[in-house]
Amino acid sequence: MATSQNTNTAQRRTTTKRTAQTKTPTTPKNPVQRAAESVVDVPVGAALRVVDRVQELIEPWTSRGTAERELRSYRTQLTRTVNRSERRGATARRKATTQVKRTRSRAVREVRRVEREARKRQRKATTTLRQNRRKVETTLRRNRRQAETQLRKATRQAEKVQTDLQKTVEEQSSRAQEFVSSLV
Repeated sequence: MATSQNTNTAQRRTTTKRTAQTKTPTTPKNPVQRAAESVVDVPVGAALRVVDRVQELIEPWTSRGTAERELRSYRTQLTRTVNRSERRGATARRKATTQVKRTRSRAVREVRRVEREARKRQRKATTTLRQNRRKVETTLRRNRRQAETQLRKATRQAEKVQTDLQKTVEEQSSRAQEFVSSLV
């Protein structure tokens, strides 16, 4: 395709040289004439550009050899494009797979860390509960023993006071009787 463009460019150059050599000096034109020529020249120039472009597009396909060369060129370009797309797709797939694995590993690590912390908190709570239960049970036993001991002491003291009081009452009553009898 590049050779056909070079050929067309060379043809345009030679055409331009020929027209420059054959031009005759012109007299100055008035603005109306220039405008009229411009109106005619623009569509003609556009048509010539279209013709040149169509020739550029058709020229590689005019002979069997150039057509085969163009086909090989297109096939090579297509193969390169497909290979490039395949490599790009494979690279994107590998990156995505790696990112998914990384994210999964991070999530698994986070779940394990949370589970470890939960087990640690559970063990700590269980240990604290046992310790508190033991302390409460120990304190309860100690308080019960102290209460029972104090109750026994109080009971003994009450019994002693009662017996002492009885003795004193009996003594006082016998003295009072002796005193009354001595008076009578």
